[in-house]
Amino acid sequence: MNLENKTALVTGGNSGIGLATARLMLEQGARVAITGRDKAKLDAAVAELAPYGEGVLAIQADLTDMSAIDAMAKAVEAAFGKLDIVFANAGVSGPTPLGATTLEAFETIVRTNLTAVFFTIQAVRPLLKNGGAVVLNGSVMRELGSPGSSAYAATKAGITGMAKVLASELAPHGIRVNTVIPGGTRTPIWTRGARAGQSIDATEQAMAGRIPLGRFNDADEIAQAVVFLASNAAAGVTAAEIVVDAGTTGAPWGAKQYRG
Repeated sequence: MNLENKTALVTGGNSGIGLATARLMLEQGARVAITGRDKAKLDAAVAELAPYGEGVLAIQADLTDMSAIDAMAKAVEAAFGKLDIVFANAGVSGPTPLGATTLEAFETIVRTNLTAVFFTIQAVRPLLKNGGAVVLNGSVMRELGSPGSSAYAATKAGITGMAKVLASELAPHGIRVNTVIPGGTRTPIWTRGARAGQSIDATEQAMAGRIPLGRFNDADEIAQAVVFLASNAAAGVTAAEIVVDAGTTGAPWGAKQYRG
């Protein structure tokens, strides 16, 4: 999965899956632009990535703002000229239970996880080289029917559908569009918002019995799938998905709670 001389954009690259993916891309020889809303976290990510390779471009941007998306695209063009890879990873979660959800809360998730993804791809499309690769970040939550997650689940189901349309539209240019579908993954998302104050370890322990492999995935395991889809090793793969969920959706009856 050599990415030597490749250029990549990773949205939400300042933490979690995005940060792990940026690190792996750097190790494989790519130059990488990362985005994030929080400057302190973005600066910390740059410092963490420094030992893994040169050429990290950090862009502070709230991708729910169309002007910020346009500014991001211009910054990438100024630094890299063209792009080989886009990993549209930035996203948020949050509870949206029926009967107790505001329009603002619902639309914040939709705007971040779905609308911003489309407009990010649209903005950087002129920079994408023919033969390039786009990877979208989905989630098993699109199909689990988890109570209280309507907005998040809808956006991730939307990512699945949108990826196939983008793959069709970009196929004439040899640009591949694929999706990675993570299950429960050890990232800071489990300690934010409604889960503030909870630890990842405690959450993983509580959920492990429902996961066939008995654990969350590490962010690095998701990153490996992303980099494969972005690399020439997947040159014949488009409109496809790689599910990295420790068996949650493919073999649910293998979970400990069913094995006894």
